[in-house]
Amino acid sequence: MSNYYEIRHTVESEETNFVGRVYYVNYLRWLGECRERFITEKAPAVLEDLKDDLKLMTVAAECELLADITAYDELSVRMRLAELTRTQIQLSFDYVRLREESEELVARGVQRIACMRGPNTNTVPARVPTDLRDALAPYADRGSARAFATAA
Repeated sequence: MSNYYEIRHTVESEETNFVGRVYYVNYLRWLGECRERFITEKAPAVLEDLKDDLKLMTVAAECELLADITAYDELSVRMRLAELTRTQIQLSFDYVRLREESEELVARGVQRIACMRGPNTNTVPARVPTDLRDALAPYADRGSARAFATAA
């Protein structure tokens, strides 16, 4: 088993500009799609909690572009747990172009998520749900000691 959660994506022509390069906003969209699919597949109990009063609020997101990609490129978006605190999660993402004989890292991304509870007008920080914490554990970035911060 790899230490990342992966989604595959084929770049569509509408995701590119008139010279054929992918719009930056799509990297952020794919980052969110990867996180959402992870929750759906690996931590479905969190979906019920989200219907109640749990909120997973993105507090920061960024991408560093390393190489251009264009329409019809095959991508692997690979997510890892970079940091886990009592109330926040930081995820790291590698965007890898897949070719028959090789892989090329084309971008890196980071997303920081705060767990909150309460009505929209009065949310307060909340513990990362145990189901989500447990689902993320196998995907911890082994190179980052911060990934293993425990929130007892």
